[in-house]
Order: sequence, then C-alpha cells, then structure tokens
Amino acid sequence: MRFGPLRNLSHFCSAANSRRRWRVGLSSLLVLAASAGLVPSLAHAQVSPLSLNDYSRMGNRQTAARKVNDAIYMAIGFSNTFLVRTDDGNVVIDTSSPVSAKKHHELLRKVSDAPVRYVILTHGHHDHTGGLRYWMEPNTKLVVQHSYLEFNSYQERLRSYLNRTGAAQFGLDIGTLNAFDRVPDKKFEPAVAFDDKYEFELGGTKFELFANPGETYDHLCVWVPKYKAAFVGDNYYESFPNIYTLRGTKPRWALDYVASLNKILALEPEIVLPSHGEPVVGKDKIVEKLTRYRNAILYVHDATVKGMNEGKDVFTLMHEVKLPPELNVGEAYGKVDWSVRGIFDGYVGWFDLNPATMYDRSPTVAEPELVRMAGGPAVVAARAKTLAASDPVAAVRLSDAALMVEPKSKPALEARLAALKSLQGASRNLIEGAWLTTAIRETSRALANAK
Repeated sequence: MRFGPLRNLSHFCSAANSRRRWRVGLSSLLVLAASAGLVPSLAHAQVSPLSLNDYSRMGNRQTAARKVNDAIYMAIGFSNTFLVRTDDGNVVIDTSSPVSAKKHHELLRKVSDAPVRYVILTHGHHDHTGGLRYWMEPNTKLVVQHSYLEFNSYQERLRSYLNRTGAAQFGLDIGTLNAFDRVPDKKFEPAVAFDDKYEFELGGTKFELFANPGETYDHLCVWVPKYKAAFVGDNYYESFPNIYTLRGTKPRWALDYVASLNKILALEPEIVLPSHGEPVVGKDKIVEKLTRYRNAILYVHDATVKGMNEGKDVFTLMHEVKLPPELNVGEAYGKVDWSVRGIFDGYVGWFDLNPATMYDRSPTVAEPELVRMAGGPAVVAARAKTLAASDPVAAVRLSDAALMVEPKSKPALEARLAALKSLQGASRNLIEGAWLTTAIRETSRALANAK
C-alpha cells in the first residue's frame, strides 16, 4: 500500500468474531494499533479514524524486535521491516514508512550490528521505502524488481494528485499529509534491478527473488529456502485485497494476484511474512489461507467477466457480485464492489456505451435543470434530508444536485452531512470510512460558511 498516514488500518481486521480486537493485517493495523493501545473492541461499533499522532505511535510499545526464528526478525509498524541474519552480514527486506523507520532500525540493530549487505524492497510504495536512509551503508546493495524504476517515475509525475487523493483516502487534510510526507531522504539508486529472477548467496544462506506482481506491477517475493520462508510484501493480508484503490493507481490485475499467489504456494513455504500484519506459520495453515485468498480473487474476477459477457453494466455487477461464505476473507480494507469496477474498467476502459459519454460534458450536466424542474434547491434538499437515513447514497446525490444550483445552500449541505454521517455509521471498511471522514469535514466547513 502506498504510504500515507493511515486511518485505522486494522485494515485487515477480521470482523468475523465481533469480540475480536482489530488486528493489523496488511497494514493490519492491529498489531500496529494494538501495539499503540489505540484499538477498541470492534463489536459493531464504528471505529474512528486514527489521527496522525496515533499513526506515528503504531508499534511504539515494541521494545524488542520480534524473533520469527533464529535468523529472521521483524520490527512492527504500519508496515513491517524484516532482518535476516547470515554468517556474512545482514539482509533487510522492506524499510517501513518514514515515521516508523528510525525505531525499526534501532530495534533490529540491537539484534545484529553486522554490516547490511543487501536491502530488498518488495515494491515501491512509500511505506516500504521510507527507511532506506537508515539502512543503506557504503557497501549495501539495493535490490528491486526492474519495474520499480518506472513505478517511482510514475509516482513522481503524479505526486501532487496522489498527495491530494492520498490525504482524502486516509481522512487527512492535504496540509497535514504534506507536512508528514516531507521527510528529507536521499535518493538511492538500485544496484540490482532484475526482470524475472535474481539469486544471491550470503553467509551460507541463499536468497531467491522473483517478480510477483499484484499490489503493484513492480512487486517481488523473497524466498529463503533454508528457512522455507516467503516474504510476500502486500500480496497477502487479512482482507480482500485493494485491487482498486480509491486514491487512484494504474490497474492492479486480478489475474496477476492469482498467478503470484500460485507461485508462492508452489514453494510450499512453512513461514509466510507479509509486510503488513503477522507472519503465517505452518504449511497447512499457509495453504488454507493463501488458497482461500487466491480463490476469492479469482471468484470475483470470473464473476465480473461472466457478467460483462452477459451484457450487464458495471453498477449491476458491483451490486450483484458477492463472495460465497467459504471465500469470505473480509472487506476491512479492499472491497469486492470496488474491485468489480476496477476489473470491469481495467478490461474495457471508461466508455459506458452511452453516446452522451462521448462528449466533453459532465454526467451531471442535466442535474441543475432537473433541480429547477423539481421546484428548486430547497425542495430537492428537503427530499435529500428525508432520504438521509433510508437511502443515504441517493441523498448525497440529491444534495449534490441541489448544490450545483445553489453552492451555499444550507439545507442542501445539512442534508449532505446527514447522509454522509449515515453512511459512515454503517461502514466497516477503513478506506470507505476515511473518505467519508474527508467528505464530512469538507461539508462541515462549507456549512459553517453557508448562508
């Protein structure tokens, strides 16, 4: 996941048991938030977004690096950092976000102060690259998958856009995100940027790296045969994956996830180490979890494609495609309906077959006329307020239409605010809740300045 002050990313919280605490999966935030003492019992209550200060404290209660086995250690944060000891120095896998990286470095250096021979990045999201400056020594080799170079350029080209949408996705003001993300950092050029595979041996331990696209197209997996350990980055965590992220990104192909998970399963690992959340230990447990995860992704992909071929529109499929109980991996971070639209649009693009869409006019171009025909913004706002509890999505749409005619309409803003709060009260998804938090804050500000 892309770095950004995250909302209660227990993302990967499993709400299957309502008595369970949010626990960090992907950025399962619960190891994170729990370690900071920030996560309440889920039950059926809405969890408020974490503040930037909360986020900066994730993992702060960790006083020693977690020992996975005699060679592998991890430091916990929103994003984990791993250290693998060998007889000839250390290998570091992922470096966490800027806010956690210094502490991670201190904890893992207490485990071993031997030279860092290699730093491997599973992919180029900032919550994995934010600590490079702490780990890169004069003779350290930085290893990435080749597409990392283009991915970095892509993120840089769209920096302003992604900062704005990243702030909204995590319920923050853009100013807060900018202040948080501006951590001085030296640029490090990779010593190795491989295409399909790269192997090296260090101190009697062999490391096998292979391209493993999913969360990003530059994603890789690190396999250490000696320990039957697979470092899988963000291609597995405790929620349906974020196949489409609302802040915007290049397409994440569902079939890439499937193929990448198949590669991991073929290794028959005994330890799987995600960059967010807890390790999965035990061959049988790994097979059960990763197989179900893969099958859930494949189910959503195949159901979407089937519906497309049957002539169903994207909104019908977003409503209809649901995971069967045996494949329900939770939707605390990624959501099935967003993924359906990501798959649909990824295959065929933006044109929805309506001739009106071919032209340079917004889909909302007729709404002001409809508002006037209905009797004006006040009438439409009143109807929106009536629907705020029973059909909040329609209420938001109606209030938005009224605001197109009268941008400072207090009744329309009040109706919009009520509908947004209704949606947030029902939300069990961290990203959804954060976007709603952003919208509620902006609507509240507009209301304070309204007539």
